[in-house]
Amino acid sequence: MRNKCTKYESLFTFADAETFQKHLEVCEDCREEHARMAAVSELIKEVRPSYLNKKRNIAKLKIACAVFAMCISATALGVVNLNSNISDTIKYGTTLTAEDLGLPVDAYGFVMVE
Repeated sequence: MRNKCTKYESLFTFADAETFQKHLEVCEDCREEHARMAAVSELIKEVRPSYLNKKRNIAKLKIACAVFAMCISATALGVVNLNSNISDTIKYGTTLTAEDLGLPVDAYGFVMVE
């Protein structure tokens, strides 16, 4: 029974390309490990575009949700601010009349003009 070579990682990380290639020519264990690493590298290269595309789609979805929320809130605020009855109901619990505002009104609730 022979011992398995454990130099692959250190040579791959720290050695120059020429030393690494020379060791691969002589060592069966490191050649097998290098073949497995090459296969994993190819799989990563194959999956990378789809992963980046997924990240881009998620970013687009977040932007679309933010724009949608801004449009809905702007519309709601615009309706509330332009319609004084809704605004008064929210602020005071009831709609204010001209008489509540201190304006002179007649028996029908219309503002009197002199």
